[in-house]
Amino acid sequence: MENNYFTENNKIYMAIIALLIAILFIFGHLYVGGIVLVLYSVLVFYNIKIFKGKKDEWEKFMEDFVSKMNISTRSVLVNIPFPLTIINGEGNILWYNENFYNIFEKGEILGRNINEVINEVNIDLILNKDEKLFTYVKIRDKYYNIFTNIKDDKDVSINKNKIVLLYFYDVTEEVKAKKEKENIKGAVILVEVDNLDDVLKTTEEDKALLLSAEIERTIKNYGQNMEATIKKYSFNKYIMVVHKKNINKEMEKNFEILDEIREINFGNKLAVTLSVGIGCGGETPLENHHFAISAKELALSRGGDQVVVKNKDKLEFYGGKTKEVEKRTKVRARVVAHALVDIIKESSNVFIMGHINPDIDALGAAMGINSVAKALGKESYVILDSINNGIENAIGKIKKENLFNPTFVTKETCMDNYDKNSLLILVDVNSKSHVHDLEIVQKIDRIVIIDHHRKSTDAVGETLLNYIEPYASSTCELVTEMLQYMIESPKDNINSIEAEMMLAGIYVDTKNFYFKAGVRTFEAAAYLRQLGADITNVKKMFASDLESYLKRAKIMSLAKIENNISITVCPPEIQDNVLAAQVADELLNITGVQASFVLVKIKDEVFISGRSFGDINVQLILETLGGGGHLTIAGTKLNNVSIDEAKEKLKHAIDKYLREGEE
Repeated sequence: MENNYFTENNKIYMAIIALLIAILFIFGHLYVGGIVLVLYSVLVFYNIKIFKGKKDEWEKFMEDFVSKMNISTRSVLVNIPFPLTIINGEGNILWYNENFYNIFEKGEILGRNINEVINEVNIDLILNKDEKLFTYVKIRDKYYNIFTNIKDDKDVSINKNKIVLLYFYDVTEEVKAKKEKENIKGAVILVEVDNLDDVLKTTEEDKALLLSAEIERTIKNYGQNMEATIKKYSFNKYIMVVHKKNINKEMEKNFEILDEIREINFGNKLAVTLSVGIGCGGETPLENHHFAISAKELALSRGGDQVVVKNKDKLEFYGGKTKEVEKRTKVRARVVAHALVDIIKESSNVFIMGHINPDIDALGAAMGINSVAKALGKESYVILDSINNGIENAIGKIKKENLFNPTFVTKETCMDNYDKNSLLILVDVNSKSHVHDLEIVQKIDRIVIIDHHRKSTDAVGETLLNYIEPYASSTCELVTEMLQYMIESPKDNINSIEAEMMLAGIYVDTKNFYFKAGVRTFEAAAYLRQLGADITNVKKMFASDLESYLKRAKIMSLAKIENNISITVCPPEIQDNVLAAQVADELLNITGVQASFVLVKIKDEVFISGRSFGDINVQLILETLGGGGHLTIAGTKLNNVSIDEAKEKLKHAIDKYLREGEE
């Protein structure tokens, strides 16, 4: 046992104070130095007295405790080969043997609380008999199982008569063996060059073969470096089987293969990108293969150029920092449109639903699908329980044209009229946490998703059809393309108001055709113009009043810019997430701002809107906070946090993103 009167930290503090006193005397501050010296002496004397008092109390207690033991028990306690300590009901260390002392850094342990020494030990759980064993507790460079034993002593008055013995059993070798076993477990990797056709088409014919060969060589070399078994099983697809320890190494390096493959250049105008799905943690190789398939499908649905690791139920994402490439053909739009027509015809009725606080993209897409379903002879309704500022003008125009009552219904109406053959079509959302009403999703079995956001980790599963295309500017763009294949004469079934709502969805999500507006975006807009949509009416729909303009100006005046990123917190009197999103757009007009984030607190929720020009991926930043979206437009919602806490979380996410970008 130690006989030191001070802990190691106290010794350091005392030495520093003594040095300061010496400096005072050296520089002639005798009066001040004398006062400090007296105080220092009193402090040292008091510390020694307190320590000796506690030590005498502990020694008396231990004498009483040990005296009650028989000789054999006392001998076992002293000579036990395992580390052992005795604590009271408050967790304070009363006694320990030499083996216990040797497993810690040298220093004062007696009298300290066990939680200060070992964080994993919870005295309350021990006393309540909820926990009798703490497994694989790491202490310095070793691991221990800690066994507990409670003793009651009616003659002892220290802390409710509770005495706890902790026995430490070294399981370091067992932990190492388990880690090694885990490391040599198999994992399945599925690699797909997700844009090979488009890349080869943009490359001169004489270099296309060289490019294709270099892509294959790079992938195979990557597999060999991981000591993987690799097999090419399709034009642009590979499968690898590898030890999990090699996957862990790649995770630490953020899968450099994504960058290596992107840097291949044989005159190709498009960068080569990969979608990689990794399955591990399964009980069998077959289960890992299923995990890998799910992971790769998720990578593809999120826009490609990324790795998704699925370890049982845990998902991790790497990459995904590049802009989604617009697909040149509309083959999938036609295939999905025909499949959706068949599904609608087989349904008894159709309900269409968007996300929480629906925007004009969700509204326009819902109205487009609704008109198609009605043209196919089905009862169809759009679920809308409340009207927010973002769609207020649009709904006003719909009501003026007497289109509201036959189209929109509440959740209650839906719940009263659905049956086993009802169809629920989710537009502009795929996440369970963001759907307008999760109960409806859980009640209706037949579900279709049409969305342009990257597929989230909590995406709605068990769907009849998924049409998730992150390259698209908006869900309205996807719906517009499908219209041409779903009904024979769209002009006779889509009125000008419905066409304008879909055009408005494209207009808003592209920020006046500025963001993510590709060739197919303008083709969709032109088609809606043919159906009677007027861009002037669309612009009037989003004209704001003076009060809203002044509110936006006030929020913008609070902006703080750091590292070309603007962060703005709405004042408490402004509780409008649509207004916050508009400010996030306008902040990009400021010179030097590459990305903007606006936070607004509404009741117990904090909404964050993120925007960028593409150099900074706001989707990756907000995804770490449970949100999602696109490279240039994203958002999230935080529950039960203050606005300051949300701001700190956002800053931490931004710092993490910037650090990873520098590596």
